[in-house]
Amino acid sequence: MLTPTVRSDVFDTFWQFAAERHRVFESRAHGEKGPWTTDPIIAKYKFCNVYRAADRVSQFLIRHIAYPVAMQRDIDKLFQIIAFRVFSKIETWEQIEAELGGSPTLVDLESGRFEHVLTRLRSRGEKIYTGAFILCATDAYGRRLKHLNHVQLFKHMFLDSDFPKRVMGAQSLQEVYELVHAFPLMGDFMSYQIAIDINYSELVNFSEDDFTQPGPGALRGIRKVFKDTGALTPSEIIHWMVDRQEHEFSRLGLDFNGLYGRRIHAIDAQNLFCETDKYCREAFPALASTRTRIKAKFVETPSALPLFFPPKWRINHSLLSQQDSAVRREPAFT
Repeated sequence: MLTPTVRSDVFDTFWQFAAERHRVFESRAHGEKGPWTTDPIIAKYKFCNVYRAADRVSQFLIRHIAYPVAMQRDIDKLFQIIAFRVFSKIETWEQIEAELGGSPTLVDLESGRFEHVLTRLRSRGEKIYTGAFILCATDAYGRRLKHLNHVQLFKHMFLDSDFPKRVMGAQSLQEVYELVHAFPLMGDFMSYQIAIDINYSELVNFSEDDFTQPGPGALRGIRKVFKDTGALTPSEIIHWMVDRQEHEFSRLGLDFNGLYGRRIHAIDAQNLFCETDKYCREAFPALASTRTRIKAKFVETPSALPLFFPPKWRINHSLLSQQDSAVRREPAFT
């Protein structure tokens, strides 16, 4: 089998970026005051955390939806996880809960209350969806507005099919992905993100290394890091990087202890390729790319969500002493 050929300077940058971006995360999580890095690119622009689960939107989903204080039926929790990720906007979810008097349930979906709340938000000029990525904005269900088509999608999934039962009985992360991907409006990227979100919860339990689906940004990053991927597919390249992480951090003399001992998994490596693509627009502008600038500048968030990860990962105990000493306003999740 042909082995991949790396572009050495960019390949090393992948690991150096990972180590430095995670060091920034750790410093901020410990409540340290900035500046957190001497890297001018990381200091100037907004980059996702190395670990997807540590980003602000995922943190909200894990704490408030996957593991809420109030008891939820499993089927309602599954609906909430999928609906939240489709919007990927904390403010939208908080407004939905305020209007409904709690988290949306299938009763709200079936009665039309959920749709009514979304329509009311839109009529007030509220932006329902995140601007972080592009959704499949088709009228697959014959309705003229995007949010109405998504409401019909949720009804299709939860009221008109055995989708919930099949997801909760799935035998692999890839099967969860394929079950989601089978529906209209659910493209490759969104289906993978939702599968990972469901896997945060107790509804299913698979390794994040079992399956990966690189998105457009990751594919751009792979093309920059590698001159030639040999016989490996993009998914195999991601797994190849996951397998090599300890060796590469050691080779470069980088201090990287993971997320409280948790290694980089396939979803994180997939995201790292996307962030490396962005970083290279400044660090290696001569590299051919369809995108030449980083749009989002770093802006310090005025408040933080306390860190919380899926209990089945068994890393939350490592956070207790840290969070007791952290400054309350420290923006750990941007």
